[in-house]
Amino acid sequence: MCGIWAVFGTDGCLSAQFVNAMKIAHRGPDAFRFENVDGFPNCCFGFHRLAILDRLHGMQPLRVKNFPSLWLCYNGEIYNHLVLKKHFEFEFQTEVDGEVLLHLYNRFGIQKMVSLLDGTFAFVLLDTANRKVFLGRDTYGVRPLFRLLTDAGLLAVSSEAKGLTGVTPAKIVPFLPGHFEVFDLKPNGKVTSLQMERFHECTKEPAHALYDSVGTMPTSFDEETVKANIRTLFENAVRKRLMAKRRIGCLLSGGLDSSLVAATMVKLAKEAGLQYPIQTFSIGSADSPDILAARKVAAYIGSEHHEVNFTTEDGIQAVENVIVSIETYDITTIRAAVGMYLVSKYIREKTDSVVIFSGEGSDELTQGYLYFHKAPSAEAGAEESIRLLKELYLFDGLRADRTTSAHGLELRVPFLDHRLTSYFLSLPPEMRTPRHGVEKYLLRDAFKGAELIPEEILWRRKEAFSDGLMSMKKSWYMVLEEYLDSMVTDADLANAPKLFPHNTPPTKEAYFFRRVFEKHFPGQAGWLPHFWMPSWIDAADPSARTLSFYKLKINKNSNSAQISG
Repeated sequence: MCGIWAVFGTDGCLSAQFVNAMKIAHRGPDAFRFENVDGFPNCCFGFHRLAILDRLHGMQPLRVKNFPSLWLCYNGEIYNHLVLKKHFEFEFQTEVDGEVLLHLYNRFGIQKMVSLLDGTFAFVLLDTANRKVFLGRDTYGVRPLFRLLTDAGLLAVSSEAKGLTGVTPAKIVPFLPGHFEVFDLKPNGKVTSLQMERFHECTKEPAHALYDSVGTMPTSFDEETVKANIRTLFENAVRKRLMAKRRIGCLLSGGLDSSLVAATMVKLAKEAGLQYPIQTFSIGSADSPDILAARKVAAYIGSEHHEVNFTTEDGIQAVENVIVSIETYDITTIRAAVGMYLVSKYIREKTDSVVIFSGEGSDELTQGYLYFHKAPSAEAGAEESIRLLKELYLFDGLRADRTTSAHGLELRVPFLDHRLTSYFLSLPPEMRTPRHGVEKYLLRDAFKGAELIPEEILWRRKEAFSDGLMSMKKSWYMVLEEYLDSMVTDADLANAPKLFPHNTPPTKEAYFFRRVFEKHFPGQAGWLPHFWMPSWIDAADPSARTLSFYKLKINKNSNSAQISG
């Protein structure tokens, strides 16, 4: 996790541009560089580094002597860089995984370069010899990227939108996941967009198979074979992400997804002879469902477990900082982000873990949200799953990256591994639906009997992160609503359609979030196309606890469930 920033087409990299680049300094607390491009005074890079692999030679913009015209700034991890290095016989000058981008581009060009990458990334690549600038972002937008392009020919790029808000009044937009864009850098210094192309659909396997993991599109839908493949692909997804020379840990809510990730990490770490225990982290009030469940999982897998006490006062005080960090006013995203922001703060201040794993992406991939029980058909459920994955960068993906990076941590998400997602999405829709009243049934059943996590956790009902923070008696969202009710008047809410015509706040809570957002990012409401809300049901609030079928009783003996309510 790092912070990348660049401007092309200015009259010079003045102190004002330096100030803009410093707005994302939290993403890279280890080092910073602000550099003009030789012979191109209208081009400059800013880079904030979090050193994970090569501490000595990993500073950016990255350049190697064999390709003097190439300048690279990237944020991410290329998990198959050693496979690519060996296969194509590249001679690396550093231990930095991103160096492989320079070799691939030099030999094959931009299209094949991006198609060969297995990882999460956002990059800016400048080719001064051909006067071209290239931007790219991974399939699910795990790594963030924003850009603006003015009519006058100025291109500015940043890991976070706040790094661009002072550059120019031009429209700032999130760069689309799974795409690359080509720009022409004209002799007069102006920049024009030449081509934007999608290089990977989230529903398809990557075009090239140079990966250090197994798994291909299924040739058999025998359920036992499918479950074995899911276990293998998931374990490989975790294994490749252990690539680091800094301590690794895992967020552990006690739900299915984070528990599988943490347990697999501990298992693989022991096999690899890791010299320190895996740290796990949970947050919640003393009687919250998440705290109690995570405690059971940690004891079962033998992790070094940390519990962060969550109070309503801490949560309320953090709301404005959270909105500034995550750059959105989406209701459920902010609710869930508060807990993740505070646990990340604890990790940074109290421990030496820097690379943090989580279970993000599983609910979207495996139909884990409770409203999937109401899908009108298996095909509708499959389509909704794909929609959620495509929009992940606007909601949970955004929350996960921004709350961890706000405290200089690097997040890794095994459930969004290319091989795992393409395999799972290629299965027949009816295999992926909730069964016997249990969401994520196929994933749960795949690990049944594996003794990786306690059976009661394997079949634990889905609990939203923001809901699991506090006791069953009173959710975090209810506390927020009650507190913010006094912060917004009835007249304010009545005037909301006139004041905020785009995504008009439906509640006082939403109005407060929007007001804070506009304070820090005026006129940028368009970053959010719509609020996150469940499909197929008439829901007034995104919290799962408001759904009529929230209560779910699971029979531990038969692993069946019954919906009530």
